Amino acid sequence: MPTQPLRASSADVPRDRVVHTAFLSVKDAAEYLGLSPRTLYVWRHRRQGPPSFRMGTRGRVMYRREVLDDWVREQEQADSRSNPSLSPLAGAPQHRPGRTCDV
Repeated sequence: MPTQPLRASSADVPRDRVVHTAFLSVKDAAEYLGLSPRTLYVWRHRRQGPPSFRMGTRGRVMYRREVLDDWVREQEQADSRSNPSLSPLAGAPQHRPGRTCDV
């Protein structure tokens, strides 16, 4: 009698394994990013957040781990707290013409 391969659900998969897979489900991607799956669904609906795609005949929404890492880096670079060159405090003060400051 042939044996069936064991299939693990995402709940049975250790967290360390999630980090090492190339493709992540919505639930696994949310865990990887520290977000809720609902947040990823809302972002996908609004065409925001990390890029995703549908895979397989059932059209499961998936995320590439390397794309998630790239997306996080882009978010860090777009944030002035993480990117000193974007900080408004990095440049010289800007003065509007015609305005005076009476102190």
